[in-house]
Amino acid sequence: MEKISMEEETKPTMEAPVVTDEQLRGKHIVLIARELTIKTGQVRATADLLAEGGTVPFIARYRKEATGSLDEVAVTTIRDRLEQLFELDKRRAAILASLIERGLLTDELKDMIMAAETMTVLEDIYLPYRPKRRTRATIAKEKGLEPLALSILAQDENPPLDVQAEAARYIDEEKGVASVEEALAGARDIVAEMISEHQDARARVRDLFLEKGDITSAAAEGKEAEGAKYKDYFEWSESVKTAPSHRILAMLRGEKEKFLRLVVEPPEAEGIGIVTALFVKNKTQAAGEVRIAVEDGYKRLLAPSIETETRNALKQRADGDAISVFAANVRELLLASPLGGKSVLAIDPGYRTGCKVVCLDNQGKLLKNETIYPHTGGQRAEEAGKIIEGLVERFGAEIIAVGNGTAGRETESFVKGLSFSRQVPVVIVNESGASIYSASEAAREEFPDYDVTVRGAVSIGRRLMDPLSELVKIDPKSIGVGQYQHDVDQGALRKSLDDVVESCVNGVGVDLNTASKQLLTYISGLGPSLAKRIIEFRNTNGAFSSREEIKKVAGLGPKAFEQAAGFLRIRNGDNPLDKSAVHPESYSIVDRMAADLGCSVSELMGNEDLRTNITLDRYVTDTVGLPTLRDIMAELARPGRDPRDKFEPFSFADGINTMEDLAAGMKLAGIVTNVTAFGAFVDIGVHQDGLVHISQLADRFVKDPAEVVKVHQRVSVTVIEVDIARKRISLSMRSDPFKRPDAPVQKDRDGRGKRFDDRPRR
Repeated sequence: MEKISMEEETKPTMEAPVVTDEQLRGKHIVLIARELTIKTGQVRATADLLAEGGTVPFIARYRKEATGSLDEVAVTTIRDRLEQLFELDKRRAAILASLIERGLLTDELKDMIMAAETMTVLEDIYLPYRPKRRTRATIAKEKGLEPLALSILAQDENPPLDVQAEAARYIDEEKGVASVEEALAGARDIVAEMISEHQDARARVRDLFLEKGDITSAAAEGKEAEGAKYKDYFEWSESVKTAPSHRILAMLRGEKEKFLRLVVEPPEAEGIGIVTALFVKNKTQAAGEVRIAVEDGYKRLLAPSIETETRNALKQRADGDAISVFAANVRELLLASPLGGKSVLAIDPGYRTGCKVVCLDNQGKLLKNETIYPHTGGQRAEEAGKIIEGLVERFGAEIIAVGNGTAGRETESFVKGLSFSRQVPVVIVNESGASIYSASEAAREEFPDYDVTVRGAVSIGRRLMDPLSELVKIDPKSIGVGQYQHDVDQGALRKSLDDVVESCVNGVGVDLNTASKQLLTYISGLGPSLAKRIIEFRNTNGAFSSREEIKKVAGLGPKAFEQAAGFLRIRNGDNPLDKSAVHPESYSIVDRMAADLGCSVSELMGNEDLRTNITLDRYVTDTVGLPTLRDIMAELARPGRDPRDKFEPFSFADGINTMEDLAAGMKLAGIVTNVTAFGAFVDIGVHQDGLVHISQLADRFVKDPAEVVKVHQRVSVTVIEVDIARKRISLSMRSDPFKRPDAPVQKDRDGRGKRFDDRPRR
């Protein structure tokens, strides 16, 4: 057993270790490469590019030769891990400075601190030396009892310590030690604190909490009625190791609102046994005192401390899971199929206040707005029909978009009953967040002369035309996907969502001459200030004719151009490559290809037969390899292609407009609106989404709903149950919804088999 002593035998050093930034960086690169099982050269190249100001989309798309074709996920992971290790180094430096200032740093301690690879290990090493408030142990030390504590902890056998006699030597009325028992109690307090701060003891007990701990929830006394929404958790216990994120976050929210009491603990006897095995050496009198101190130290100090750590770890894990689900949902929503450049008549439906109608041209420009009252009956309904028919003819509307909010299905039915001179599809559009946009600064800036209702209708229409362009104007937390987004770490959530939006925007690319300020903001290398200046330059000087022209924008230097240019598109510009994802730095390569074939670049882009004569190896250089050349060839084949799926109209079942219209056994078409850890929510056109529980997603066992469904996916569901009073609809995607699915057998801790069905142990 390692000797525990507050008095280091090695000589204190008053200097911090001399470690250069480059040495630390080298250690980090090796560590990350090991964690990701990739080459150190890939990590080093990525780190260099990030340090130079490179963005994740740019590095992943245009620096494949340097990184070994790492994708955005890998580049993001390297970026985030480098930031974590930087924070670790900052904390390491602060700890070293504190120890030096107090004259506590030794060579041995310095080596341990420098070798720590995680914040947990670093804090465990520092814990015995951390400045403390007055504790029972510090009070005992003030009474001069530390030597007694160390003698007892040593548990010498030859000769064995006479504990009573030794303790009697420390009786001192002036210091507040009136008896042998008081001396021993103080010594045990010191030993208990030393044990609770021991690195190995903390590591082993931490593992016990994580492997065999349970999170147990109970109703707060007297809060049963008020906290009825948490009744499922009034008597709840499950394993820390397997508790899913949504239940952890639900319990933590219930505790925060003071409706639940939570305890996280492993079997206490096992925890005490682990610490006893570490510190109790024999059966001497001293060992008996240590045994008492171990139990006290575990219950009073160590277990509560590790419980706090475990709760934090649970929260961090749950946050990570929830943020991942949220980010995946946002990605699917942003990359939903766009209608494209068609003229749209959009309707924000309503009853008493009427329906707001707007006409948009094929670029989304507002041409006309009206208010109609189709749901008040009589003459006003007839007038509403004539207005819609007239607007469709006058502005050549090619499709009608109806928001899915209040009166959405009724408005859809009304419009479908009208007569047009040609076929005009009617599409329901998810309007989540449209009201947020309509009241935002961006909406006021774009439509200063219109009220929020008109802006909302415009948002609905534009969302059909191009979901990505419109949704970037809205805080992702307001677009109706995810779970417990207000309970998770907001900084981590914001960072993750920004990454997703940036990835989607750059992955699709934007038209430099039509993109909004909000859309341009997310382009690699730009940001809000440059996006604003680009819009101002465009408004003053007219449309850009080439990518090169954006260099004239004030403040847009070579680095910003390098990062942004490949993701900006110019249709019908001076250079045909400007409409593609080929980066301007590679234009010379395409020029050489065309020259070698005796044709123009435009001819090369439009003629597949010509492109088949290109031998890529001829164009490999020190900086441009086959990965980039293959990307160039793909762009030449389909310049400026949109990676999103083709738009296809969708309609809900006719005659099923409210929950009252539903009945068990009905089979309906729906659209997935949200995917969570416990299932998926599906819009079936009745103003209330139904839940397909994870157990009803497929005939097979499903661990992660994202394996089966994505946001905005079209699905066929069966109604299982309708609870109108609680506004709950239970749906199924299984072939036989009323048969319980087979579940895999898992082993309990005692080795007995059980059927896993995502329910807690009670």
